[in-house]
Amino acid sequence: MNVMGDKVTLFEAGRFVQASDPGAGGEPEALEGTQGIQGIGAATTDETGEVADEMAELARRRLAAEAGDIDAMSVLGAMLLRRGDLDGAEPHLRAATSAGDRAAANNLGVLLHQRGYADEAAGWWRIAAVAGSAAAAHALGRYHRERGDEPAAEYWLRQSAEQGHVLGAYALADLLEHRADAGAERWMRVAAERGHREAAYRLARALDRRAAGECAADSGAGARGTGSRDAGPTGTDRDGADSDRSDVSAEAEQWYRQAAARGHRRAALHLGAILEKRGQLKEAGRWYLTSAKDGEARAACALGFLLRDAGDTESAAVWWLRAAQDGDGNAANALGALHAERGETQTAERWYRAAMDAGDVNGAYNLGLLCAEQGRTTQAEQWYRRAAYAGHREAANALAVLLLQSGDTSGAEPWFSRAAEAGSVDAAFNLGILYAGRDLESEALRWYERAAAAGHTEAALQVGIVRLRAGDERQAERHLRCAAGGGNAEAAYRLATVLDARRPPVPAHELGESVIHEKTECEEWYERAASQGHRRAQVRVGMLAAARGDVVEAARWYRAAAEAGSRNGAFNLGLLLAREGSEPEAAVWWARAADAGHGRAALRLALVYARRGELAEGQRWADRAVALGPAEVAERAARLRDALREELSA
Repeated sequence: MNVMGDKVTLFEAGRFVQASDPGAGGEPEALEGTQGIQGIGAATTDETGEVADEMAELARRRLAAEAGDIDAMSVLGAMLLRRGDLDGAEPHLRAATSAGDRAAANNLGVLLHQRGYADEAAGWWRIAAVAGSAAAAHALGRYHRERGDEPAAEYWLRQSAEQGHVLGAYALADLLEHRADAGAERWMRVAAERGHREAAYRLARALDRRAAGECAADSGAGARGTGSRDAGPTGTDRDGADSDRSDVSAEAEQWYRQAAARGHRRAALHLGAILEKRGQLKEAGRWYLTSAKDGEARAACALGFLLRDAGDTESAAVWWLRAAQDGDGNAANALGALHAERGETQTAERWYRAAMDAGDVNGAYNLGLLCAEQGRTTQAEQWYRRAAYAGHREAANALAVLLLQSGDTSGAEPWFSRAAEAGSVDAAFNLGILYAGRDLESEALRWYERAAAAGHTEAALQVGIVRLRAGDERQAERHLRCAAGGGNAEAAYRLATVLDARRPPVPAHELGESVIHEKTECEEWYERAASQGHRRAQVRVGMLAAARGDVVEAARWYRAAAEAGSRNGAFNLGLLLAREGSEPEAAVWWARAADAGHGRAALRLALVYARRGELAEGQRWADRAVALGPAEVAERAARLRDALREELSA
């Protein structure tokens, strides 16, 4: 039995790794009194007319302000502030503020904040907020939060949010979410519904987490069940829970889509992942591309995997390179694997190191795999250890395999244990092998069962074998079915033998006799194992075919087994050929079986040569049959040998 986990394969952590959500902040302070007024930058030819209109508006407002128009002073100050002309804006804003204009008070606070006078700015924001400015209340709330005064921050942000200020609603949601307040989602939803793209993204993330939490809770509840089919919630309740999760996931997708449509690159990344999982690869690729072009490295990496799966490795490499250069370790690993497949080991090693430098522990594991493939076991062990100490469970398993192969069983065991406890299925199976080799069957069975429960077919086979030895046929059959269903030929054969033992005897038929026969389940399992090259199953299928009179089918399976090295297959093929009158060819197959240690085949050959009068050759095969046995064959062969010896000496 081979230890699992020593194959050189790329370990992929997934298409993208979820990053933590951003906090509040980063929004510009809101200006008031500038509705319909655009900022002025470098004008293109198409924008020349708009710039001219803007300049005309500025001139008109300036004339009105000089004439003492308070509203014109406020708007002119806001326009100059938006253009970045702080010195020009300040006197107009102060004049309007002195006349009681609340928009000017808010904008004066913005100006002072930009100059670095945060406390003075807060004073003007308070005046404007008390006068009913939602923008000022938002700015004042952020001011208090930055200084750690959360009660004051919540008061002013709530004032802003309740007046319909979208930034106030978002900032309030962020504050409440930070405190794990249940009201956070309501305000995040309000901000999202009013077009705040970051709010839409974060609302989608919250809904995603809720759906995942409900799924985990349902799984946990199921695990605590008694095992009875009737235990747990009713079918109606379970369907309702599935429906709720589906609704939450659908709503999350809707908000991801809304945020992505507004240019949120991480929302586009998550939307792409949802669509890829659903199989809508073309649309997923479009969103990955959108996100990647906006600079999201994880989207570039995911797009690379999508292109690779479509067979376009060259384009995949371009996007992986872009993502890796932006610090994505998963993309660097993918590039390493690509170059390793091409035999460019030095380039592969460089990218694996880049992945490791980016904080991706898979880089160290893949370096270990690369070194192991090249026979550099010392370096492989070093890289495996580095990844294993960082918590990489497959690296721990690979390290244990390496130590086991070098004869260090005591050193391998703790690494197998660490990997298995961390969830490595191969490591759990390997522990089973380790304990079975020490005749610690109960401990071996525990780990085999753990691996089998995770879908490891070889482990399920071992559990089935142990249960059969213990006489627990029901449990044995269950595990053998799991392993056989997973494609394990030995399990299919053993399952067939269990089912075969329960069958009533089948009436014998003469060879060549036509008979209507419906295949039983055990025959189907024998045939499945036989078609996978299992020699004993091939012999058994041949025997079943012979029993129902199908000579051609029997010969086909006997020959397949014999050519694969089965001595029983060669012996049975010889019997079939002899009955059909082809004794010379039968002798060839009996000789092959006898050379492989089949006593009955040696006895048959002794009889053939005795009938031909080749007494010395007959005596030689009779001697071989005596040596090979079993007892009944040895006894008959001894009598034949003695008779041939007497005839030779006569």
